[in-house]
Amino acid sequence: MPLLSGCIARTAVDVVTAPVRAAGQVIDWTTTSQDEADRDLGRRVREREAEIGRLERQRARAAERCRDGREDACRDAEDLDGQIADLRNAPVD
Repeated sequence: MPLLSGCIARTAVDVVTAPVRAAGQVIDWTTTSQDEADRDLGRRVREREAEIGRLERQRARAAERCRDGREDACRDAEDLDGQIADLRNAPVD
């Protein structure tokens, strides 16, 4: 009989503390640690730098075509300059 009462007491404690542990887990899932935030920021910076690099390559190709006398390429190069400037000046979200 004493073993059975210990088992029942342990089960009662588990039932009572389960909601508290579950709530703690939900809070862990919904909050972001500083390390996670730093990784996310680093990823967003790298993605932005990759996009700037892609636009710079496009601008270089457009500038080359512009030097060959294609006015539409000159407008494209100017547009790309603006996009690059916008990306560089925008805050990293």
